[in-house]
Amino acid sequence: MCFIFRLSFDADTCLACPSFDCLVKCQYLDLGFAEARREIRKIISGEDSPVLHSCKTCYACEEYCRYGNHPFYLIVERQEEKQILPAPRPIIKRWIQTGELTGKEPEIKPVKEPVISLCFFPQLVPLIQGKLFEGLSIICGRHVFCNVVYLHFGKPSVIKERVPVIIENIVKYGVKELICFHDECYGLFKSLAPAYGIKVPFKPIHLFEYLYNKLREYEKMIKPLNFKVAYQRNCSTRLTPDKEHFVDDIFELIGVKRVERKYDRENALCCAGIIKELGYPELSEELQRKNVEDMKKADAEYVVFNCPACYFTLAEKVKRLGMKPILMSELCKLAIGEKPVLF
Repeated sequence: MCFIFRLSFDADTCLACPSFDCLVKCQYLDLGFAEARREIRKIISGEDSPVLHSCKTCYACEEYCRYGNHPFYLIVERQEEKQILPAPRPIIKRWIQTGELTGKEPEIKPVKEPVISLCFFPQLVPLIQGKLFEGLSIICGRHVFCNVVYLHFGKPSVIKERVPVIIENIVKYGVKELICFHDECYGLFKSLAPAYGIKVPFKPIHLFEYLYNKLREYEKMIKPLNFKVAYQRNCSTRLTPDKEHFVDDIFELIGVKRVERKYDRENALCCAGIIKELGYPELSEELQRKNVEDMKKADAEYVVFNCPACYFTLAEKVKRLGMKPILMSELCKLAIGEKPVLF
């Protein structure tokens, strides 16, 4: 099945930008305004640029762009066009094969709404229990796998090829609204797919919005937790920063304090797990150390995650410094007196 989807990108709007924050604010480049303007002009015109070789795929430039003009997607497009491989070829091949549609997926039948997608994380199934998740139907597997991870490997063509089939599979479930547990799924449906003109015929709902609304239903059961927490923003939160307010909304509702620290909010560091996959193990270790030590320095008691990959990457480092790693869904259960599931 062949689909041709092109990235919506306005070069004139980009080049008229008064700040070029997409590159100037990058935590992995050291570019001033003039250099950033020069390099983005090269990228737009299809020339080679050091940016294409130095990008660590943290997605942050998507958030830094004040015009919603998708600079990161453009960088990835150029990487693939020029066959600039962000990671060693065998690693890219292995990752692409991992999510390949094999035709061996379960028969898809309509399910009862509301529906939650766990993407490609069957280990999350035990979490979907308790009052906050009563009555939800679960879909999970490579046949609904968002494939956004291939942005890290400079392979947008894989995403564009597979996503229409993924969306078609979700529609077969009879889904009108889809709760997305993982930020990457939500980012696909709210940012990446629209950027390429791929129609999404259902309404995506982020897990945090869903949890906030459910907590409001059970507000009388909430007992303030009085914890000090650090929140670990994963890379794909950068694709849809408009929903980030739900983090603070939830924390306020359940009585936890989000500690003030250096590597948070717009200045957040990703878990750096993928940076190791890209072939930078020393940088990955350094970033993880800086991030986790920053949480500890801010006196956090708990570290709250949404992304399962971030959790599994940083949980042990968090524990070693005396903090407790927990997924947002499980923190919310704790607030209404339920026992959380801890990996």
